[in-house]
Amino acid sequence: MDALLAIVWALLKSVAVFGWWLLLFPMISAPIALAAVLGLFVGPVAGAVALGVFGAGMVLWRFTHPQTFERWITGRARSRFLTWFRYRRRWTRMLSACGLQVTYGEQIATPRLTNAQVGAFTDRVTLRMLPGQCPDDYTGRTAHLAHAFGVLECRAVVVGPSTVELAFRHHDSLAQPVTLPRTSVEWLWDQKDAA
Repeated sequence: MDALLAIVWALLKSVAVFGWWLLLFPMISAPIALAAVLGLFVGPVAGAVALGVFGAGMVLWRFTHPQTFERWITGRARSRFLTWFRYRRRWTRMLSACGLQVTYGEQIATPRLTNAQVGAFTDRVTLRMLPGQCPDDYTGRTAHLAHAFGVLECRAVVVGPSTVELAFRHHDSLAQPVTLPRTSVEWLWDQKDAA
């Protein structure tokens, strides 16, 4: 019976997550819903045609304007997935291992992760401190946090009342060489010789 309840609970959570992602990405879910409505009320051929037109439009968008496609589709999806994968799924366990939970009698409280911005080299995670904590609790634990989350470096900065931002640097931005564009320089004496 417990296994059946666990399966039903996992299915309900999956449906809720799927629904949430549909709301987060209306540029994908709205055309699919339109194709489904056309398939139900007009016919399956109309639904398939609408889905094909939508797919072709997405491919065309991806190849003609890759920057906007990245910003609206792939970048947002990647950011949400990495926020969950790197931080939200193991937040309580890692903060417990770093000694940043507070015990109130029988209850154990964990600082609440309020925002996460995933970057190419550094992730910025904002959290709310618990009553009884001070900023030094976090600045003194940056080495622990860096090792717990598997990053190169962690910095803690107070950004507001009871609010701390943890900057997790997971890649070295200077590790790869950067090729600068060639420029032609015309010197003043070159212009005199040409005259």
